[in-house]
Amino acid sequence: MTLSLPTSSAWRTLCQGDGEFRLAARHWKGSLELNIGQQTLQLFLDDGVLCDTASTADCKITYSGETAVWQKLLEAVPIRFHNDLMANLSSGQGITRHGDPLVHAQYFAAVARAVELLRPATPGANQTLDQRAQGVIDAPIGRYVHIELQGHDHRIYFEEAGEGIPLLMQHTAGAHGSQWRHLFEMSEITDRFRLIAYDLPFHGKSVPPAGRQWWQEKYDLKGDYLRSIPLKLSQALGLHQPVFMGCSVGGLLALDLAHKHADQFRAVISVEGALKIKGNLKSLETIWHPQVSNEYKARLMEGLMSPSSPQAYRKETSFVYSSGWPPAFIGDLYYYITDYDLSHQAHEIDTNEVAVHILSGEYDYSGTAELGRAASEAIKGSTWQEMTGVGHFPMSENPQAFLKYLLPILEQIVPK
Repeated sequence: MTLSLPTSSAWRTLCQGDGEFRLAARHWKGSLELNIGQQTLQLFLDDGVLCDTASTADCKITYSGETAVWQKLLEAVPIRFHNDLMANLSSGQGITRHGDPLVHAQYFAAVARAVELLRPATPGANQTLDQRAQGVIDAPIGRYVHIELQGHDHRIYFEEAGEGIPLLMQHTAGAHGSQWRHLFEMSEITDRFRLIAYDLPFHGKSVPPAGRQWWQEKYDLKGDYLRSIPLKLSQALGLHQPVFMGCSVGGLLALDLAHKHADQFRAVISVEGALKIKGNLKSLETIWHPQVSNEYKARLMEGLMSPSSPQAYRKETSFVYSSGWPPAFIGDLYYYITDYDLSHQAHEIDTNEVAVHILSGEYDYSGTAELGRAASEAIKGSTWQEMTGVGHFPMSENPQAFLKYLLPILEQIVPK
């Protein structure tokens, strides 16, 4: 089997003409090689400029795999786990990588874009979105509330819109509450729910507490601290039996709250939730490395999203990751990977006391649909559904698709 591929020279021309690739490849001195079955494609760069041959000090990044695997990767709309090189690698779908891990992290955004340029155009990815008339003011109002956490005053930023049943919304690791912005504009939700999206401390506009020398401490997000935040917020804002909805880290937190604080919430909605996320923080150290920029984590997040989600929203989602405090993402992953584990306690969750709903994105290779389904099977009385055509960030990467899955859950929560 062979694939119809451009020559290395034609591939170089594609990359030269692409602004995204040129920006991501700045200062790169090395080469990229794709071994596609018996075919090979190569790019050579000198200080970010594409050239004809490798330098004598060439630092090569190589991706290899059988033709059948690459054929899936190079479809216009690849199937789950083949939409991105890291998605394929992480889920063991047949691609291997060789080269300096640090150089790979520094230039993964360029590598991923170079591979994208080998695909046909993705249908509908470049649709125009969010066009509002000049002077329109969006629905949410932003404010700050002071809460005490571990003996220190924290100034927590939150945005809210709508009226009715309070719905607290927790963002993903390393991000902030703007991920929920689309829901604020959906009257189908805000007519019956008071939406409240908050930024965790050290995220977004929730700047670090002034009473601690936080700059001298290693940031690791731990369960007791994380669980206390929605509880304290609920108390400070005078919320009665709110609904809690979180995604990724927030999705795990939703199940954690259902287990340990069921009496405080009428329902939890766990987006990309699981009972345990396997992983090794040591293997993720390049996420926060002095020689690796936030661009790396941003591009990694794109691989967790569906290629058919609108490109502008995918890029906005990754932009949030590129804008965060550098240690926040890897520190949040301490809870996500190391601290959190409900594998042996999930059966203790009483859905007669707190309703539990789990939603899993098809393209999420971290909190996979399989993990979400297993969590639901362990929690008697919970609901689970796979969201087709979306990934790890459904509320921000494809809000209209997310609404289709969220509304039926909210209908169950509204008193009849």
